[in-house]
Amino acid sequence: MNANTAFMDTDFTQVLVSNVESAADANQRALTNTVISPRFYTTDFDAMDKLDVSAVRQEWDLMMQEYEGDNNHDHFQRDAEFAQEVKTLMAKLDEKLKQEFYDFLISSLTSEFSGCILYNEVRKNVTNPDIKKLMTYMARDESRHAGFLNSSLKDFNFGIDLGELKKSKSYTFFRPKFIFYATYLSEKIGYARYITIFRQLEKHPDKRFHPIFRWFERWCNDEFRHGESFALIMRANPKLLEGVNVWWIRFFLVAVYATMYVRDHTRPALHDAMGFKSTEYDFEVFRITSEISRQVFPILLDIDHPQFKVSLDKLTALSLTMSLAKAQGGWLNRVKQGYCAVAASVEFARLYFLPVIKSKLPTQVRLTPTW
Repeated sequence: MNANTAFMDTDFTQVLVSNVESAADANQRALTNTVISPRFYTTDFDAMDKLDVSAVRQEWDLMMQEYEGDNNHDHFQRDAEFAQEVKTLMAKLDEKLKQEFYDFLISSLTSEFSGCILYNEVRKNVTNPDIKKLMTYMARDESRHAGFLNSSLKDFNFGIDLGELKKSKSYTFFRPKFIFYATYLSEKIGYARYITIFRQLEKHPDKRFHPIFRWFERWCNDEFRHGESFALIMRANPKLLEGVNVWWIRFFLVAVYATMYVRDHTRPALHDAMGFKSTEYDFEVFRITSEISRQVFPILLDIDHPQFKVSLDKLTALSLTMSLAKAQGGWLNRVKQGYCAVAASVEFARLYFLPVIKSKLPTQVRLTPTW
């Protein structure tokens, strides 16, 4: 069986993960690290402490005023209709869609909580007033997001023990510049994902199968502002956007886009319920993220290059084949896993070396979330 055959003939979601049937299952899902699951990070706090944002002082101070104004301080509260909507709407869903939605909630919570932990640890370990203040505000926002998601999981008795998650999940060390590239992209692609869903369900409210989606517009504006913060840090330190670092930016662009594409293709029922096809949804998110990232990145991926989608589909198929082989066990399947890992590396390299689009950085860094 080759990878493409497996991709076409197999139910992706049923082989990648077991169903979430209990809080223990949900917590184990959050703790598990895979190639496509959100991770926890730590970094070089001394290097973070030395950051200088004086080159973008005017834009920085305006942004700090926005954080201090905290226009979402009252947003993450469940209204009177929330619980009744959950009870009424979720009862109509089939088990496949429910499982994909649980996975979406757990993955989203893990990602938000990852940001909360990273920002809070930086805050505690620096004295630089600009960075300390920024990290305090961003940790505040991410804590609200994670808590709001956890409340929705608790509706199904699948609440995550955040204290245990913080203590037990493994951490990956990233140098500050890698934190900037990866987290900037994570925040901006998070905005693009949430706003795309919100706009779709705004047009088609009959497809809003859970009330949490009503919160997405103002929620994703937090994500947008977080990305703006990292954009200002990088623009204030232009060496981060020059020379060999352009190749690192290219790496993180490919890695973030490819990871999202593979992960989203494990949730076809979720996207279908909202009126999307997974591929169409992902390419709309890529388009928005690419438009936004012109503010800081000197290169963009050419998402319209014909090889781009071909390689993403091959990576998705290889991921499925590896999951099947792991689930089936045995020495032959271990060999198959090794083959798929090598083939995936080759396909990732093909994506990495596709022609890119060069972009001139604008004079003004900050953008408004108008998508």
